[in-house]
Amino acid sequence: MKKAFLILTILCCIFASNIYAQCGGTSNNTTKPTSIGIVIYSNDIETVWNAIRFANFSKNQGDTVSIFLLGKGVELDNLVKTEKDIKEQTDSFLESGGTILGCGTCLQSRKINEPQICKFSSMGDLYALVRKNKIVMTF
Repeated sequence: MKKAFLILTILCCIFASNIYAQCGGTSNNTTKPTSIGIVIYSNDIETVWNAIRFANFSKNQGDTVSIFLLGKGVELDNLVKTEKDIKEQTDSFLESGGTILGCGTCLQSRKINEPQICKFSSMGDLYALVRKNKIVMTF
């Protein structure tokens, strides 16, 4: 009887520790840095501000972040001239080594021939951003 109880106790401990491990039950709560691609296709002030704010937060967590402006998103170049909060967030992102690419066709259609914030890019660059980043978010 004692032998059966001992075996049952050992099996319960193994089962419980297996469940604990599968649920992420470790004392080390750190995460590994990752790569995040952010596509901004809005010119809504609050949306753009939150997207860039999130990019800065992610960079501060150690992640690699790149931003691609598409459609109305290329109007970020004009927003930084009129919106102080967006300018601060954008400057912080760029100063920390962040990259902002802008769809060349979208820039040209809005007659933004010399963008100050982003670099002229193409669909190929957007494709590369999607392929290389572990996480891709759109705003």
